Parts: sequence; C-alpha cells; structure tokens
Amino acid sequence: MAVQIPSIRKSGVNYFLEGFQLIKQPGLRAFVFIPLMINLILFAAVMYFAVGKLDELFTWMNGEIPEYLSWLNFFLWPLAVLTMLVVMSFIFSSVMNWLAAPFNGLLAEKVEQHLTGKNLDTGGTVDLIKDLPRILGREWIKLKYYLPRALVFLILFWVPVIGQTAAPILWFLFTAWMMAIQYCDYPFDNHKVPFDDMKFALRNTKGTSFSFGASVTLFSMIPVVNFIVMPVAICGATAMWVERYREAYKNTRIAKD
Repeated sequence: MAVQIPSIRKSGVNYFLEGFQLIKQPGLRAFVFIPLMINLILFAAVMYFAVGKLDELFTWMNGEIPEYLSWLNFFLWPLAVLTMLVVMSFIFSSVMNWLAAPFNGLLAEKVEQHLTGKNLDTGGTVDLIKDLPRILGREWIKLKYYLPRALVFLILFWVPVIGQTAAPILWFLFTAWMMAIQYCDYPFDNHKVPFDDMKFALRNTKGTSFSFGASVTLFSMIPVVNFIVMPVAICGATAMWVERYREAYKNTRIAKD
C-alpha cells in the first residue's frame, strides 16, 4: 500500500527562498561556512591559473594582430574574463557537489535537527568517514542517471528546426528536475532512502519539485551569487523534506504502485 504524501500549499520557490533564511541561523552557519570556503579557495586558485593562461593568450594575440587593432583588448579582455567566470562557475558547481558531498549531508542533518528539534542518530565523525564510500557512491548514482539523459537533450540541439526550438526549453526543465534530485537527495540519503524511492517521491510532487529546481537553476546562472546557491538549496530542500516527506518515511518507505 502506498504511503500518502501530505498536500501542502507551498511552492518549491518558497522552499528555496526559505533556504536564504536558514543559512543565517547561528547553529547552522559553521556547516555552511566550511564547504563555502573550500569552494572559494579552490575557485580562486583555478581562476588565478586560468587568468594567467588568458594573459599569455592575449600577449600572443597582440603579437599577431596589427597595432591599429590593439584597442580590441579593451573589449575582449572583459568579455573573456566574464565568459571564463560563467563557465568556471558552472563547472565548479558540478565538481563541488562531489567534494562537498559529506559536508552537504551534514548540513542537511543539522537543518533537519533545527527544524524538528530532534537529533538524528547518524553517529559522529568516525561514522561519517566510514560512510564516505556510500556517500560518494550516491553521487555516482546521480551522475549515471544524469549523463545519458543529458546526452539525449544535447543531441536535440543539433536537430534542425523542431529540435533546436524545443531543446532549450527541454534542457531547462531537465536541469530543474536534476537540481531537485541533486539537493533533495541529501536529506533523503541521511535516512537511507533508496535513490529510486526518492525519485518516486519527487515525481509525486512534480509542481513543487520543478519550481524548486527551476529556482536553483536560475540562481546558479548568476556569477558569484551561485557560490551560496549550494547551501541555500540544501537548506531549502531539507525544509521541503521535513514538511512533505519526512512523516511518510517515518515508519515505512513509499511503495511504488
């Protein structure tokens, strides 16, 4: 018998915005700060290296183009840096999901404790270290789910007329769905809910899931702002877990029809 998920008139956008309030809570700031600093340090190091290479490229280019076109530097440098910043931001969002996975699960745990007032019996630091293979394995499951589907949608961009018209819309919807899966998975995984059951639960609340994922996607497109999207999304997803799914999984898993 399937367990009913409570119907709550609260959109995914509301849950995402709630994340901005939760990351400011005194008891949660430390768990937000650690992965954020790791993200910033790694990003700064890679950007320093990339800007150095960009400088070498422009030095070479200046030696190849006529002197009367040197004024192009004033336009091309800012454009190149901005493009690199946007591209690197997207790449880092994906890489950081792997590097920060243990911290993300811990943040989701602390947010749930904050919202419910109840401690989760997930063990201490030693248990977290022992659980790393399973945590990273869960990230690998999500990656295997994502890659073949992403490839199909990317191929659509090469299909004339119909494909090229529909592809951007479909890609955005797919990305929104993946953002919901990515961040809602942390509180689900803290309770050892299987990946397929988690997807089933999110499909049962499609409107909330897609509006939450769309909010994450849109904010992830903003350079610099996207640095805090990850902790905000985890906090918002955990709030959604507490209100919509936690009771359904308290004594039993959601059964597939």
